[in-house]
Amino acid sequence: MNSERRYPETISGPFEEPPIHFSDREDRDIEIRPYDGSEAEYEALAEMYVEFDPSDRAQGIPPGRESRVRTWLDGILADDCYNLIAWDGDTAAGHSTLVPDGDDDYELAIFVLQDYQEAGIGTHLIESLLGYGYSEGINCVWLTVERWNHAAVSLYEKVGFETTGAESFELEMAIRLAEDD
Repeated sequence: MNSERRYPETISGPFEEPPIHFSDREDRDIEIRPYDGSEAEYEALAEMYVEFDPSDRAQGIPPGRESRVRTWLDGILADDCYNLIAWDGDTAAGHSTLVPDGDDDYELAIFVLQDYQEAGIGTHLIESLLGYGYSEGINCVWLTVERWNHAAVSLYEKVGFETTGAESFELEMAIRLAEDD
């Protein structure tokens, strides 16, 4: 664990592990499952990010141009990362990832296409990603969020994240899934 990063003492969870199925608030049948490494799933994610609303980009991600999207995806879809995709049929509606940062630290990022926001998909994506991470032995997860993104901050707090640091434009939040080994 990164000795400079603070984590809450309290363990959060348990969280449901993927795959999960549910009807979102728009009555769409959504399935959340781990990224399978196939070209079809890679292309669906690339398409999702190319369509991503520029006003929903934060901290420079996802990138705007397709070539940059693909380079960025290559990094976060690496074997040491954990990725879930929310599917509406063959459409990638959302994506969440845990990216290693140090020995035992993982950074969380989540993206939901604008047409699928405020339908409960983000909550399910985060909770199932935390369940997935826990099942893979991850103890602590952190993220940064722009401090004025009240919807995201509320969502993170709802699932158990606590604010552990603040800078002028962003908050650092963290969650503990298990005791350190």
